[in-house]
Amino acid sequence: MRYLVISDIHGNIEALRAVMAFVRRKKYSGVLFLGDLVGYGAAPNQVVDTLQRLRGLVCVRGNHDKVCSGIEEGYNFNDKAKIAADWTFEKLSMDNLKFIREMPRGPVRVNEKIVLSHGSPANEDYYLFSEFDAFQVFNRFSTHMMFFGHTHVPCVFDFDGTTIHFRRLLDRDVVHLDPTHRYLINPGSVGQPRDRDYRASFLIMDSDAEKLYYYRVHYNVEAAQNRILAEGLPYHLAARLSFGV
Repeated sequence: MRYLVISDIHGNIEALRAVMAFVRRKKYSGVLFLGDLVGYGAAPNQVVDTLQRLRGLVCVRGNHDKVCSGIEEGYNFNDKAKIAADWTFEKLSMDNLKFIREMPRGPVRVNEKIVLSHGSPANEDYYLFSEFDAFQVFNRFSTHMMFFGHTHVPCVFDFDGTTIHFRRLLDRDVVHLDPTHRYLINPGSVGQPRDRDYRASFLIMDSDAEKLYYYRVHYNVEAAQNRILAEGLPYHLAARLSFGV
């Protein structure tokens, strides 16, 4: 099976459309989405509509999905994130609000080899940054491949049973997966990268060939920024898109 793996779109339809245009010529049979459809960006309905049309979709919810749909209050959000979440809640159509509220909580098992989560598989809201964080997950889960998002940083934690090897992903990287190892894999963020590269980030995973193909694509950042500013959302949410932070 070949899967398109995406995460953290955050209401950025320009970035999502660029990704989908790029993969139109790539063969994949399913889509794995790791949460945070909405929040920050100013095109929540367009993003939800687009995701729902993708074939073979398996998804988990993210922390912004919970707050933007009213499942949680967002007391731990900063002021700009909370303003965007409240705005998103008011803008979402009833059908799209229902879809977000019904997104499953991670971890979600795709098959015997693959598990999805937004944050750590041990807790959907925990950030997974370090080898120590990864070790705690590997100590609790025996799944071959675990995909996660939340940090917006594309990377792979590779555990050979003794040592965890960390790898930051760069555009057009190909990662060969050892069937005797276990992996925690983050495709980065489609709509709001935070690794100082503004381009949309995602990967294609070929489970038969045991390979990951990692990509970055340019998108119309100015159009995404103009949407945010036109809706009166905080300037910071638009400005950060130019810098990948």
